[in-house]
Amino acid sequence: MIPERARELIDEVRPLAERFAAADARLFLVGGVVRDLFVVAGSGTGPIGDDVDLTTDAEPAAIKAIVAPAADALWTQGEKFGTIGVSIGGRTYEITTHRAEAYTSDSRKPQVAYTTEVEVDLSRRDFTVNAMALEVTHPEPVLIDPFGGLADLAAGVLRTPLDAEVSFSDDPLRMLRAARFIARYDLAPVPELVAAVRDGAPRLEIVSAERIRDELCKLVTVDDPSAGLWFVHDSGLAAMFLPELPAMRLEQDPIHRHKDVLSHTIAVVAKARNELKVRLAALFHDVGKPKTRSIGGKGVSFHHHEVVGARMTRDRMRALKFSNEMVRDVTQLVYLHLRFHTYQMGWTDAAVRRFVRDAGSQLDELIALTRADCTTRNKKKAEALDRRIDELEDRIAALQAAEELSAIRPDLDGQQVMAHLGLAPGPEVGRALAHLLELRLDRGPMTEDEAYAALDTWHATQI
Repeated sequence: MIPERARELIDEVRPLAERFAAADARLFLVGGVVRDLFVVAGSGTGPIGDDVDLTTDAEPAAIKAIVAPAADALWTQGEKFGTIGVSIGGRTYEITTHRAEAYTSDSRKPQVAYTTEVEVDLSRRDFTVNAMALEVTHPEPVLIDPFGGLADLAAGVLRTPLDAEVSFSDDPLRMLRAARFIARYDLAPVPELVAAVRDGAPRLEIVSAERIRDELCKLVTVDDPSAGLWFVHDSGLAAMFLPELPAMRLEQDPIHRHKDVLSHTIAVVAKARNELKVRLAALFHDVGKPKTRSIGGKGVSFHHHEVVGARMTRDRMRALKFSNEMVRDVTQLVYLHLRFHTYQMGWTDAAVRRFVRDAGSQLDELIALTRADCTTRNKKKAEALDRRIDELEDRIAALQAAEELSAIRPDLDGQQVMAHLGLAPGPEVGRALAHLLELRLDRGPMTEDEAYAALDTWHATQI
């Protein structure tokens, strides 16, 4: 039975369906939009995205001819793969000719072949829960579900329409995508799927770094990615694109002694605010611990953990082709994530100023990561940490109101320093400004006369 909540979408695509029917072609809603029509989430309804995928037995040239008269915009970048994009009434549709495609053993791009049978097209989909279609060119919509996707969705099972080895050979990224579906829809993979991933994990090498990156981002931003991250680790996939993950598995966390670093990391990701930058920082925040522990044992300083972890984060994110901005921001969060714990004796004004200065524009994200980094089951310890973070935020707010912490800088600028000391531009001016900044952080704002007096005192020691 077609759920009632599907009616609005079906009515919306009806004019498009009528155009295909008039051209003696069939048109189907397909993929995620069909799956999500049957997902009961929260109130019993879930969002339908702005983009809608459809499939048809018409080939691309025919699709263009059918939709062009009704389109607000039309684009053909995906035409060689059988896909025509169209915008109608504010909604974006991607309409694709039924495909029977496969990857060659060493290729990152599929070899595309068309078919007139929707069942063949559905058989090439990744999972049975995505291998359902609603034909909308009938007077009443008809569910096409040849592989039992609806039953699998209800039973919480993740399977592939064809043999898992065939499905993952068609597109190896599906092995990583399985992790997201396990976490997002609380699906349990069948044993043959798990076995196929373990055997086929090395084939992930042919998938571009950009596609792997995008799938990783989708995984870490589901509500609770824990089950998916464990699947990525346990199946051997992580070793192919994120080897830092298995390196953490058996390394005991020197701070959270009741769990290894990987268990702690996955708990932090799940607890972290669901924002991509924060979730990625949570995923990478302890990548340096196994390496620094192997080098220096328990006596390794917080700073050494920060430096090594930040460097490893930067290198891995660059390998996965993240943007320069995202690499910079996440690396900085990893570098700073232990900074809160260096202030054991309470938050002096100087400590608060330095924390805000170091965090810069990442202050909100750093505090969010710090809160998530407490995964202890000891209620008293957790409450104590929360109180300390609350205290820090209160102190930041109070000093921010008094001192404009977000714009901390020396009380004199470079021109004033050069004029007062008779200096030309050069390293000595930089050292003078650095000294004034340290004084600003320690003492708070100074008057101009006080700043000049402090500058003279410092300069006298440099002669």
